[in-house]
Amino acid sequence: MFEHYFQCPYCWEEISMLLDPSIKHQIYVEDCEVCCNPIELRPRFEELELISFNAVSIEQ
Repeated sequence: MFEHYFQCPYCWEEISMLLDPSIKHQIYVEDCEVCCNPIELRPRFEELELISFNAVSIEQ
């Protein structure tokens, strides 16, 4: 697993998530550990290295 730090798009706090580098392109939703709002995560790996990462709010 790969720990990645980023800023929550809702509360702007720095949080971390564990990412699985064995899956090249992922899209999934996790709740912020500070404000509990859902964040859409889009990590992309190449040869087990993180090459891009997007964390966006999910508008209701």
